[in-house]
Amino acid sequence: MKISVVGTGYVGLVTGTCFAETGNQVTCVDIDAEKVKKLQNGIITIYEPGLEVLFEKNIKQNRLKFTTNLAEGIEGAEIIFLALPTPPGEDGSADLSYVLNVAKDLGTMLKQYTIVVDKSTVPVGTAELVHKAIAANAQVEFDVVSNPEFLREGVAVEDFMKPDRVVIGTSSEKARKKMEQLYKPYIRQGNPIIFMDERSAEMTKYAANAFLATKITFMNEIANLCEKVGANVDDIRRGIGTDERIGKRFLFAGIGYGGSCFPKDVQALYKTSEDYAYDFRILKSVMDVNTIQKTKLLKALREHFEGQIAGKKFAIWGLAFKPYTDDIREAPALENIKVLLNEGVSLTVYDPEAIENVRKIFGSAIDYAEDPYAALQDADALLVFTEWPLFRTPDFDLMSQKLKQKLIFDGRNIFELDQMRELGFTYVSIGREIVKP
Repeated sequence: MKISVVGTGYVGLVTGTCFAETGNQVTCVDIDAEKVKKLQNGIITIYEPGLEVLFEKNIKQNRLKFTTNLAEGIEGAEIIFLALPTPPGEDGSADLSYVLNVAKDLGTMLKQYTIVVDKSTVPVGTAELVHKAIAANAQVEFDVVSNPEFLREGVAVEDFMKPDRVVIGTSSEKARKKMEQLYKPYIRQGNPIIFMDERSAEMTKYAANAFLATKITFMNEIANLCEKVGANVDDIRRGIGTDERIGKRFLFAGIGYGGSCFPKDVQALYKTSEDYAYDFRILKSVMDVNTIQKTKLLKALREHFEGQIAGKKFAIWGLAFKPYTDDIREAPALENIKVLLNEGVSLTVYDPEAIENVRKIFGSAIDYAEDPYAALQDADALLVFTEWPLFRTPDFDLMSQKLKQKLIFDGRNIFELDQMRELGFTYVSIGREIVKP
């Protein structure tokens, strides 16, 4: 098929590249001329494991193209995917201006029957708004479909190529058949394409992310209680995760969730509930708990130093909101860095991928290390904010030499308590006992 993808952010670039991989002719459109020029020259603009290989191959084989010209980009397209930003407004609602402005322009450009697909995460009723915006100027038949993405940063290529499910919201049989044809190569292992109406598809994305955010938050609350009653959250996680009704995933306690999806989507769903005069109390609690959880580790830090942390030097391992990405949107590390800087602390940070993104925010206010151990030099303590695999089995002897004292505050529980005890570290984690030599 001939496909267009409007927007070359995280979702758009993964979507366009993976559709090209199954033989479709894909043109991606973006208004950012500098970004498009890089993409045209074979320079990938996001970090996502496995994407670069597919990106380079499909450009070389002329199945993946990029342009800043919307009319040129959608010429002859059978399906147009809208993968545009929907950032939260001041009231928490999703800003649909990018989506609706493009929809309005599409109405003047469509020359044959076209399926326009909302790939962005959008509130209930957006498909109707997009249809109205296109219809204001359209002279040809078209359908608007909701097809929410369920891509996890770090494993997005695998998620797209082998999805758990594909959700498609449409009331058009013509669009249904075309979308089913498009996605068939990705569900050969038998995972379902789930068809439903547009509003249900829009709600499905928000419901999925809100539920997962709630699951994480519940375990963080359990962890906080564990610290008071003397229980171990890791044992509890194993004890409940083997219950097939609960499952093993999203049960790891820590310093809260971040990223481009969970915070924004939980907030947007809560705003939708307010718009319909429904008091969604669970979501309100989830947001409140997550806000507090992000800086939970700093309370223990202050207690250890008896409130005297001004002038101290701390090392930070991990800046991205999760491993295998350079995404720092809503990352707990950012909030902790802001608080620590305000309290007169000096910081040296390390992350395998996210340093340049953090540098754009904090500039010379913090120091940036080239490797994990360089960050530890003469630091009063190590703070762990992201569970990158390379942090899990470090050279503890070298760490002991670099640090002023063997002191770790771990917001992701990456080390075992017995190991820390044997090595003589003071070790503070989440939902577990404090280890002291």
